[in-house]
Amino acid sequence: MAPPVPGFKLNKNGIPNFKDLPLRKTDPHRAAWGLYGDKDELGTLNRLTDERVADAAKNEIKTGHRISLNWPLDAQPESAFFQRQVFHQELIRKDPRIVNDDVWTFNSQVSTQWDGLRHFAYQREKLFYNGVTMEDIHGVGEDGRKATVNGIHAWAEHGIVGRGILVDYHSWRLSQPDPKPYDSFESTSIPLSDLEACLSAQGTSIKFGDILFIRSGFMATHATKPAPFIAAHQSVIPHHFGGVERSDAVLEWIWSHFSAVAGDQPSFECWPAPPGSPFSLHEVLLAGWGCPIGELFDLEKLAEYCRAQRRWSFFVSSEPCNVPGGVASPPNVLAIF
Repeated sequence: MAPPVPGFKLNKNGIPNFKDLPLRKTDPHRAAWGLYGDKDELGTLNRLTDERVADAAKNEIKTGHRISLNWPLDAQPESAFFQRQVFHQELIRKDPRIVNDDVWTFNSQVSTQWDGLRHFAYQREKLFYNGVTMEDIHGVGEDGRKATVNGIHAWAEHGIVGRGILVDYHSWRLSQPDPKPYDSFESTSIPLSDLEACLSAQGTSIKFGDILFIRSGFMATHATKPAPFIAAHQSVIPHHFGGVERSDAVLEWIWSHFSAVAGDQPSFECWPAPPGSPFSLHEVLLAGWGCPIGELFDLEKLAEYCRAQRRWSFFVSSEPCNVPGGVASPPNVLAIF
């Protein structure tokens, strides 16, 4: 983890205020390039300092109860959203010994995933985090080997570890006297005001550097849909999914509080972006701030346990795969109480 480089005006949390973004006026919308140096590959994960992680462990781990947030790698067995390669396992007998090996092949975003900094650029500017280009990513490094700049391996060294909070939007919405309509398979936005109201109803406080999890209800809804419905939805391009609203207000909320964000839906934000939209959350979070975006997290057991305990904060331990130059990774994630 690196501290901000000198020269920027910082607030009490050691970051610039949202209104001061972009830090350099020639950079893209709300970009924080250069905050941790021009070669930084951790982005908002720099907020997960040793002190902050130790404090989270001390205050959140009470019983040792653990819950996996990983959807099975083969949860989309025949076809996948966004036309991604599905998981395949080749099981290999090692005769004559009584031994087995196996080989896995899959798209790193076919199940629960962290989107890494190679995944999504500012589309108009064609620039990834800290100004990295497609040519940089697909080129070779100074040593003559394939370039690894902005690869997921940079996150594997320390992991994505700290205090997590769950916004159980799905349960909160259904508990309202007159629940507002929301369809996980339509381009329906979850407004910031609802996320804040849900946190208030839960009695959940935010601490700077938290890892945010939003249960939109996608996994619960997906489980009720027959295979022909899912296949038909996958065949329509672009896909339509509900998710977090695309607004400067949401961006300011995330920038001011969180080190990483995740949800149970395939795109985190409402998808697709309307024609003429000035930005997507993916652009600013990944390419602007280096903020991990988690998608397809299975939050069902977590939500059930949180409700039973009346506690929606916990310790998070996630170790992305150490793949030099990787675009994304299964999170290998546990919530620990």
